Formats: sequence, structure tokens, C-alpha cells
Amino acid sequence: MRRRNNTRLEPTSPVSLYVHIPFCRSKCPYCAFYSVIPTPVEVTAFLEALEGEIGFLSKSSDRPLLRTAYIGGGTPTLLSPADWERLITVLESAFSFLPTAEVTVEANPGSLAREHLALWKDWRVSRVSLGVQSLQDEDLLAMGRPHDSRQALESMAEIKGKGLSLSVDLLFGLPAQKLQGWSDTLRRVLDEGAEHLSIYELTLEDGTPWGSHPPRDLAAGYPFYRWAQYYLEKKGLLQYEIASFSKPRRWCRHNVAYWSGAPFLGIGPSAWGYDGTVRTGNVADLERYRWLIEKGIRPTLFSERLEGKRRAFELSVLALRTRWGIRIQEYRRLWGDQMLKDLQDSLEGLPPCLFRKAPGRIALSKQGMRVGNTIWERLVP
Repeated sequence: MRRRNNTRLEPTSPVSLYVHIPFCRSKCPYCAFYSVIPTPVEVTAFLEALEGEIGFLSKSSDRPLLRTAYIGGGTPTLLSPADWERLITVLESAFSFLPTAEVTVEANPGSLAREHLALWKDWRVSRVSLGVQSLQDEDLLAMGRPHDSRQALESMAEIKGKGLSLSVDLLFGLPAQKLQGWSDTLRRVLDEGAEHLSIYELTLEDGTPWGSHPPRDLAAGYPFYRWAQYYLEKKGLLQYEIASFSKPRRWCRHNVAYWSGAPFLGIGPSAWGYDGTVRTGNVADLERYRWLIEKGIRPTLFSERLEGKRRAFELSVLALRTRWGIRIQEYRRLWGDQMLKDLQDSLEGLPPCLFRKAPGRIALSKQGMRVGNTIWERLVP
């Protein structure tokens, strides 16, 4: 096993870890996540800085014990196998992993290599989240994606061939996107063995080319989302979150940790962390990130304490994103009878069909998930 740390675990509460790899081959016109087009020198310098940031953690706390880890970006598959060897060594030297830890890596068709998969399988990776977005070449061309449907299909087959769990990301509401093509994409990714799908409606973000100059003929997202709800359930996938579907008990435990308000560490430029009370965000600039760490300064740009009604509001919205919803007795225990009454009053008058019959819980139905934003707005303190 490759550089796996099997030392005895310290008695500490397990947390989740997110690692942001800030590199992309090209910048998609709709994407607001921080990334740059790298040179080999920048990749090496980034890995050195990441090791430095991890060093800050080791000085301030016991060795973290991980229940989940998620390495995303950006495009982690732009790291070479040698770069991945170094990253794995750094992570193994700084963190302990539960024997049942879920480790996910994001990958893109076109940059995913067999060497990546062999290395991940030999390490701890259990799932790969593949940025397919569509299996219609006209959609991929409109989005400026650096791969085609053939490469996406080949990547899915390679992942399954290695025995790794396959998750697929898809986008809908694209320019001139057709419902028939969307249905075909859903069918084909399931045929390739996807156990988990994350489906996102195109959002025109500030600071992106499409945010500044929206493309013409954007498809209305509602019929695409509703079809996915119907079709994926028919094929045996459970909608366990607003944008997430999986085979039974194959949901992404890392994302469930986010939605349940569990603590997580975030490292890398633009990464976020949360310790259960305080939320922090790193600088979203690779050069400044490196400079701060070289100077012995934590690369934290943002920090806020979540308390009282605001924390209750955020945890409520996160819980309502999921099929499990808000546990009424736990909410009462955490926030008291009055805040529970305020929550229930905020939802008063909404059609019963927006909620699922779940004893002891407040949980959205499929219809409710279609209008989630409207429901959450009622909870703003």
C-alpha cells in the first residue's frame, strides 16, 4: 500500500477535509470557482505552500482524524502522477484516517489518466467525481469544455474498471439544450455504472464571462430537473439532496457532513473551513496564498462566528436541502421551544404537498425541492 499511515489513532473527534487544487486546463465561461492555468513551476510551488498550510494545523491542534476527505478544484487530474505521489505523502504525514474513511477525488475527462486511477486505487480513494456535464457534444462545445462525449465515456469505463465508485456531475439549463439530449445523457451515465449523480442548473455568476454576457437561448431548467427526479427514481436512485441522487446508501458522506453542519477543514487557495462555530475562508489568489505561507502567516482572508438565530437559520436551510430534513426534537434541544415555534411559524401556510410525511421531522417532498429557494427565504431571521 502506497505510503499509507497505519499508526495508532489519537483519541480525537473525526472531521472532514477539503483540499482545493486551483488548476484548470482552461477556464469555463460559467465557472466561478477559483482556478488558474498552471505552469510546472506553479504546481511545485503550490504543493510546497499546501504543505506549509498543513503545518499550521499541526501546530494548533492534535493530529486530525478524518472521516471523509474530498480533493477538488479546479482540476485535480492536472497534477501529474509524481505530483500526486507528493500530495499523498503530505496528507498521510499530517492526517489520520478512519478505517472506513470515504476519500473522493474530482476528475475531468481529457486529463484523467490510467496512472491516476492506479495510484488512487493503491492509496485510499473510494470514489471519483467525474465532471462530465453532458454527453451531447453540442452542449460540451457550447460550454467550452475541453473534452467530448467519447472521452467522457472512456473515463467512466476506466473508473469502473478500477473498481472505484463513480459519481457524475451534470449541468442543465444550457444554451439551446434539448430535453431529449438530457434524457439520453442520464440514461447513458447510468448505463456506464454511475452510482451517484450531482445535477446542477446553470447559474450565471458575477465575475464570469457568461455572467457579464449571458448566452442566448438558455433552456428553462424546470422541465430538466423534473424529468431527472422522475427518471432517476424510476431507475432506483434516491434523491437525498436538492441536487444529488444516489443508489441506496451510496450518497456522498463528505457532502452529507457539510449539510449536517459537521466540522470540516479546508486547505488550499479559496478553501473554506468550519469548526462548528467559526467559518473561515482562505485567500482566492495563488500568489498571495504562497506569499502569506512563506511569511509564516495563515492564508485566512475571512472569518465569522455563527451564533444564535443566524446559526440556527443556516443549519435549518442545510438540513432542508436533504431528504432527512430537520429533526424536530434535536432542533428543540439545540435552540429551545421559542425558536422551534419561530421556525414552524415561518413555514406556516405553505402547501402541504411541499413536505414529505416524515414523523418527527420537517422534510421537503420532491415538489418542495423544486421550489427550495422560495421556502428557504421564509427562514431568513
